[in-house]
Amino acid sequence: MPQASKVIEKGPLASTDAKWIKLSKITYTDPLGVQRTWETAERTTRPKNSLIDGVGIVAILNKRHGPEILLQKQYRPPIDKVAIEVPAGLIDEGETPEQCAVRELKEETGYVGVAEQTSTVMYNDPGFCNTNLNMVHVRVDMSLPENQSPKPELEDNEFIECFTVPLSGLFAELKKLESQGYAIDARVGTLAEGIELASTLKLQA
Repeated sequence: MPQASKVIEKGPLASTDAKWIKLSKITYTDPLGVQRTWETAERTTRPKNSLIDGVGIVAILNKRHGPEILLQKQYRPPIDKVAIEVPAGLIDEGETPEQCAVRELKEETGYVGVAEQTSTVMYNDPGFCNTNLNMVHVRVDMSLPENQSPKPELEDNEFIECFTVPLSGLFAELKKLESQGYAIDARVGTLAEGIELASTLKLQA
């Protein structure tokens, strides 16, 4: 029977044992010319000719009662919680962000989509690390036969639960999920904040 994931041990990691990241010390000068240092973490998985590490996917499913966003529940060891996230993944050598988004969507959720719009390059936590991504908007045609009963192609270390939320109620639903103990990924939370602001301020596209 499946069990809830949990952290059982935590300890220091030697740089020689790290597979995906490295720690660095940056020396720089501030606007007054004072020399300072900064500690940073860097991904080591970014392809040589790529400007980004990966993509986040805004997959919208147009259903009869209105548009819904495709989200995921996935356990994340660094926070020892199940996070509410958009589908996402690392880019492969030679891939465009759009190709990566369509591939990762199919692998993680089973849905087949078409990339329609790509964001600026976004930095996840620039005060801490250099990790970045593009958010790619993907349209999922629910009338296609392959989208009727989508089947993910997960790796053996991936345990992902997909679900949808009406865009109009995303902000309130995230508040509810947080009260239930879930962690809200910043990409999802920021998207919900944007929708809420647009509604509150009555902004038009």
